[in-house]
Amino acid sequence: MRKHLHLLSPFVALCTAFALIKEVDGEYLIGVGSYDMTGPAAGVNMMGYANMEQSTAGIHFRLRARTFVVAESSQGARFAFVNLDAGMASQLVTIKVLERLQERFGDLYTQENLAISGTHTHAGPAGYLQYVVYSVTSLGFIKQSFDAIVTAIEQSIIQAHTNLKPGSIFLNSGDVENAGINRSPSAYLFNPPEERARYPSNVDTTMTLLKFLDIESKNSIGAFSCFATHGTSMSRGNKLISGDNKGAAARFFEDWFSFGNKSLSTPITRSSASPDISKLIKKAQTIKATGGKPCGKATSEGFKVRKNDGSGFVGAFCQSNVGDVTPNVLGAFCTDTGKPCDFNRSSCNGNDQLCVGRGPGYPDEILSTKIIGERQFQKAVELFTSATNQLSGKIDYRHAYLNFTNIEVALDENTVVKTCPAALGPGFAAGTTDGPGAFGFQQSDTEINELWKQLRDLLKEPSQYQVDCQKPKAVLLSTGEMFRPYAWAPAILPIQMLRLGNFVILSVPGEFTTMAGRRLREAVKETLIRNGNGEFDDDTHVVIAGLTNTYSQYVATFEEYKQQRYEAASTLYGPHTLSAYIQEFKKLAVAMATGKKLGGTGLLPPDLSSVQLSLLLDPTGDSPPPGKRFGDMQQDVGQQKGGSFKKKDKPSATFWSANPRYDLLTEGTFAVVEMLQDGRWIPVYDDDDFCLYFKWKVDTSLYGLATIEWEVPEEAASGVYRFRHFGSSKKTRDYPNEHFTGASKAFAVA
Repeated sequence: MRKHLHLLSPFVALCTAFALIKEVDGEYLIGVGSYDMTGPAAGVNMMGYANMEQSTAGIHFRLRARTFVVAESSQGARFAFVNLDAGMASQLVTIKVLERLQERFGDLYTQENLAISGTHTHAGPAGYLQYVVYSVTSLGFIKQSFDAIVTAIEQSIIQAHTNLKPGSIFLNSGDVENAGINRSPSAYLFNPPEERARYPSNVDTTMTLLKFLDIESKNSIGAFSCFATHGTSMSRGNKLISGDNKGAAARFFEDWFSFGNKSLSTPITRSSASPDISKLIKKAQTIKATGGKPCGKATSEGFKVRKNDGSGFVGAFCQSNVGDVTPNVLGAFCTDTGKPCDFNRSSCNGNDQLCVGRGPGYPDEILSTKIIGERQFQKAVELFTSATNQLSGKIDYRHAYLNFTNIEVALDENTVVKTCPAALGPGFAAGTTDGPGAFGFQQSDTEINELWKQLRDLLKEPSQYQVDCQKPKAVLLSTGEMFRPYAWAPAILPIQMLRLGNFVILSVPGEFTTMAGRRLREAVKETLIRNGNGEFDDDTHVVIAGLTNTYSQYVATFEEYKQQRYEAASTLYGPHTLSAYIQEFKKLAVAMATGKKLGGTGLLPPDLSSVQLSLLLDPTGDSPPPGKRFGDMQQDVGQQKGGSFKKKDKPSATFWSANPRYDLLTEGTFAVVEMLQDGRWIPVYDDDDFCLYFKWKVDTSLYGLATIEWEVPEEAASGVYRFRHFGSSKKTRDYPNEHFTGASKAFAVA
């Protein structure tokens, strides 16, 4: 029966799952929290593709920080795991979050037991990492991006801590079909044949899920899963803020649980009879645009469809060993010929920029995001509703800071090697099939032409030690030897293990390739079993949480490093990086298995907040055209299709609007679809819905324009609707009230 639960209605599935677990007792204190972390939605470079032309210009759906806290008792061992709709964690973010938590909770949450992990969306605002190489395209540090993330993490942890209650946690796992393929299959083939023969695929297809159950109410309060696939369903040309496929999966999962897989717009029951569209149109024609009006700072929060009171179900989709896994599952093709790209170099007649991966909804990146998100969401629902393996046992954690630029690694009794200062190779500049890089580079390049060497040397000529240490990587940027205006790359990295009974999370500060992740998991599990005096066995589950606590790019295997595709060229600390991770994680595993504490390394990562450069220009769009107010219509929806629309149509309206950087409207919304019900306008969709798009730009006269576009979903009820826009302007003499709203003409949906 259990294996068919995902085929049942949500209500029946949840009832069946409850029947399976109704006899269990609470083992832990559990709490969940969630908070809006959506950053500036206009004119800020996005983090991930390093594309100078990819700056935010609206919101597809909002970004969130989702937190899970587990504890043995109110003052007992605990840890907090935070999942961010962000490209990656940031060392500076972690430092500042810990400072805030210290002020509020004392030593309850520290670097030891707090993990902050990014989903790796490439569609969130940049400017929140402290090292130069990660802030070049964002024109330096962006305080607004940074503060939004830090505040969201803090608030989500506060929620989870406040919500702690007796509960149980259940573990389940299963395979996700066709949500990722290997984007560097030629590099994977460099791994030993006998090792590859142990696995059915060149990517990990397993999703591991934890389900959190409140014992008193017998209600589930949350779930988080780990599965590896890149957050690159949205392309390098996208300019709408988006959680990409993992953010989409989280939105679908939370809505499925909270609303029974129904539209949020269905307080009205559909009639079996066809609606009288003429009456709907006639009614809509009588309702005109409101014009722009002042409103309060928090007014938009009252128009949110999903109001965050701290009691909602939290569903998170965490990243894992994602290094070489792409969601663009149709493969990579040449944009000029339509033929598959070169297998070894992912180029087209020597041009890397023509080789682009295709998602399952190609050429529609929004559809690809939805499909890959749905594949993860659907598997999560199946695992969630059939989870019966209850976790028990101690909560524990181990953490260490390490200087990864000079770790001695014992490969065997006779061979000791060292890691290197950070460096990037030419394959890094070539980019990937998810986002091609600069012209003139190709993946697998191990030579650099003289022109690029001369340009490199103007920044920093690598030392001979670095050149020798990084071989066979050619050093394009010796970031570990570059310190002007401040450090270009991290040297001191955190590694961390979190234990929940026989479930263990390995927090890694980068993107491990598929095989690199497998080697690390297996080495840790073997170490735990060998040293755990029976506490660990073959049923111990070890998962990797990628991009956690800070970011240091990629980790390829020693064999993959030889080919120098993108992942290897971005393996910062040389060919023995993975061996160093395995060696140091095994030390953590021994300490955890034997109950011993680690001796401190005496290392701490730097806080570079005082030296950050910020070159981003101030927002534009300070005032509307003469005779107009913010919130007035520039083009009304009533001018399209006679004011009548069908399912799958895309009605839109454009408002005169100020730059959304003036207020992020955190836990609020810039865009709302309202439905007329019994004479009242009810919010039914907002800018956290997958079907609604908020877009912002300046016109040729530098006046700001906000467009709301709605792809009418199949489940939307027939009726009369309108768009509402919220925004905030810069305070001036002529515009003393900074917050405003306006609504469009009404329109009919049949």
